[in-house]
Amino acid sequence: MNVAQALVAATRRLGQSSDTARLDAEVLLAHALGVTRSEMILRHMQGAVPDGYDTLIERRMTHEPVAYITGHQEFWGLDFIVTRDVLIPRGDTETLIAVAIERRRPPLRILDLGTGSGALLLTALSQWPGATGVGIERSHGALAIARRNADALGLSTRAEMIAGDWTQDHWASALGRFDLVLANPPYVETGASLDASVLAHEPHAALFAGAQGLDDYRVFVPVLRDLLAPDGTALVEIGWTQGEAVMALARAAGMAARVHCDLAQRPRVVEIDSDNDIIRPI
Repeated sequence: MNVAQALVAATRRLGQSSDTARLDAEVLLAHALGVTRSEMILRHMQGAVPDGYDTLIERRMTHEPVAYITGHQEFWGLDFIVTRDVLIPRGDTETLIAVAIERRRPPLRILDLGTGSGALLLTALSQWPGATGVGIERSHGALAIARRNADALGLSTRAEMIAGDWTQDHWASALGRFDLVLANPPYVETGASLDASVLAHEPHAALFAGAQGLDDYRVFVPVLRDLLAPDGTALVEIGWTQGEAVMALARAAGMAARVHCDLAQRPRVVEIDSDNDIIRPI
C-alpha cells in the first residue's frame, strides 16, 4: 500500500469518529513521514507508508486530538509544542491577538494570565519586537511546556514564565503593571457537554470554572485595575454567553469594558480598560 492508498483507507476508518477524517489522516501521515503536509501531497503520494502510521490512526479513533498525537499545534502561523499538560491553542483564541494588534500603540510590557503553552504571550511578543512579557501558570507541567516554546521560538530572553495562581492570596502583588494583559482562563460550566476529544484528553483544570463558568473571572477581573498601566488594556477570552457578566465585573471594579466578536460573529473577547473614561470603537 502506498501513501495515496493509505490515506483513502485511513479516511474511511476515521470517518466513524472524526468530522475531519481526511485532514486528520493527512496530518498524521505527514507527521509519520517527517515532512509537511504540502510536501507529502506534492512528492510522496506514491511512496511507502512508514511504520507506525496504523498506531497513529488507532489513537485518533479513540478521539485523542491530533495535536496531542503529533505534539504540535499551529497558532497565528507559529508552531507550538503541546502535550496533555496544556490546552490545545485554538483559532477562536486568535481573536485576542487580532484585537490587540488593533490597539493604538504597541505595548512595551505584556502579561499572560494562565499562559498554558505560552501561545498568547509568545505570539504577542512575536508581533512586537520591542516588548517583553510575563506568563504566569499554576500547572508545573504547563509551565515547562511554555518555557520550551519560548526557547523554540527564540523568545526566552523576552518572555519570563513563572509559577502563579490567582486563587492564592497576594498572587499579583509582585507582578507590577502592564500595557497589555491577555487571558484565556477556564470558563466552561461544570457539567457542560463537551466533545469527547476535549473531555477525555484536555486538562480539566484549564477548562471548568464552576456552575456558570465564571469562578475565575470573579477572582482575577477585579485585580486587573492594579495590573494595568495607565491607558493599559486587558483582553479576556469568554464563552459566547458570558460577555455581559464579565463586563459587569469589570465595571463594578471601575473599569470600562466592551465585547469583540470572533470570525463567526460570536462574542469572544472582553476588552477591559484601566480608565473607565476611555471609549474606543470596536
